[in-house]
Amino acid sequence: MVDCVVVGANGFLGSHLVDALAARGHNVTAFDRFTEDQQFVAEGVKRVEGDFMNRSDLMRALDGQEQVFHFLSTSSPATSENDPTLDVETNVVGSIALFQVAVEAGVRRIAFASTGGAIYGDQNALRITEESIPMPISPYAIGKLTIEGYLRYFERKHGLQSVSFRISNPYGPRQHPHKKQGVIPIFLQQIAEGLPITVLGDGTMMRDYIYVGDVARMIVETVNRTPAFPVYNVGSGHGTSVNELVGLAREITGRRVVVNHADQPVTFVQRSILDVERFSSEFAGTALVDLPEGMALTWQDTVDGAR
Repeated sequence: MVDCVVVGANGFLGSHLVDALAARGHNVTAFDRFTEDQQFVAEGVKRVEGDFMNRSDLMRALDGQEQVFHFLSTSSPATSENDPTLDVETNVVGSIALFQVAVEAGVRRIAFASTGGAIYGDQNALRITEESIPMPISPYAIGKLTIEGYLRYFERKHGLQSVSFRISNPYGPRQHPHKKQGVIPIFLQQIAEGLPITVLGDGTMMRDYIYVGDVARMIVETVNRTPAFPVYNVGSGHGTSVNELVGLAREITGRRVVVNHADQPVTFVQRSILDVERFSSEFAGTALVDLPEGMALTWQDTVDGAR
């Protein structure tokens, strides 16, 4: 049993992680602004409301904690694209402050939700391993890589252990389509409202999609273990094109889907499929939810939320 705090606990990934940690019997503190309804459902979780950019709030949340899960992001790929300086001033600077507070609070380890969908940039490999040189071309991914670098600094300088999870393209319930991150919930929400969906480019852009519950379970497997590597890919290891997603959406929803096309942003990577052998060989794994089942669960959540 570990005393741990999830920073960004009311977000999409963070809330599922809170539930998964609590289900394993860990003592969980949830830190967030809680400007929206509480997303996680686990009982016995300590809530600490505060601002990520406020040092005293972070000190309250991290006091007495063994492990910190840094799953908060102040930006999305879209907002970072529009204002790269804001991403640096909030995500990067805020993360450095978080690590400084962690050292002062005696935290043992930081686990960071990085990005596997964008951090590698354009690669020729069929599946991208952690040994591939990151070549991010978007401000969002550049920021994530920068934060990974600061984690290495804090480990070398202060002995703060850390591990970064380069998560591919998570999807599932609680992912808000209005935040413009996550093509699956955006498509399904538009279909539920009877609106056309917009495909960027010709639809051949390929991504590695993983169900959010699987992400949470995989990360919980690393608690109370000493990871052998500082970085792990977390994904399904399988690629799906946007055109294939559209076909699945038609099958799952049973509705007519009108498709519009728009230009693909120049900072979007054409293909990103992760090699997850490093993680699966080191940590006990479970069977993953396949994409049709995961999309069906997400569709049901979308329909339920519209009622």
